[in-house]
Amino acid sequence: MLSISYRPNLTYTPLLLPLILLPLIGEGMWKHYYPAFFIDKKEIFLTINIIYIVITRLALLDTMLFLFSRSKRALHITLIRIVGLYLEITLITISYFAIMFYIFDVFHLFHYSADIAAAQLATIKQHELLVAFYISSELFTTLGMGDWVPQSLNAMMAVSSEVILGVIQAGVFMAIIIYAHQNKEILAPGRKR
Repeated sequence: MLSISYRPNLTYTPLLLPLILLPLIGEGMWKHYYPAFFIDKKEIFLTINIIYIVITRLALLDTMLFLFSRSKRALHITLIRIVGLYLEITLITISYFAIMFYIFDVFHLFHYSADIAAAQLATIKQHELLVAFYISSELFTTLGMGDWVPQSLNAMMAVSSEVILGVIQAGVFMAIIIYAHQNKEILAPGRKR
């Protein structure tokens, strides 16, 4: 019986992952050219963004793991590529949420709850994009310092979604590391599968 096995070429796959950010670029332009419409539909756009990133991230991880598992490369090389993929997906996810927070006005979505001088708060407000990246990194890694508090239901949904994505990704990453450790005789260089 003839069996055909599909072995994908994944050399350029990591270059395609940043395309996940394209909808945010479109929304940024929409906000710039049609500000009244954007403000009127802001909550709907934010909800759609949250649903988009959750579905895309989960589908992307499953697809990538499947494709990498079908790779012709040795298992240890495949695992190294999976770790690189997870790092890239982590950076893209943090960037996606940070850009989303920035587009939807990070200071409208979140309130700074720490007690600082007005001059320091004014300095922080001058760096909205950096604040958005800080909040996104804090949420994805589930540090939850408590200095930024969500101010709307959609901001709370975004926080919950990013935290869940971070926990899931950390769990899957640990499972891969444990699998690699338990099967280290397979991973030893020079051994045949």
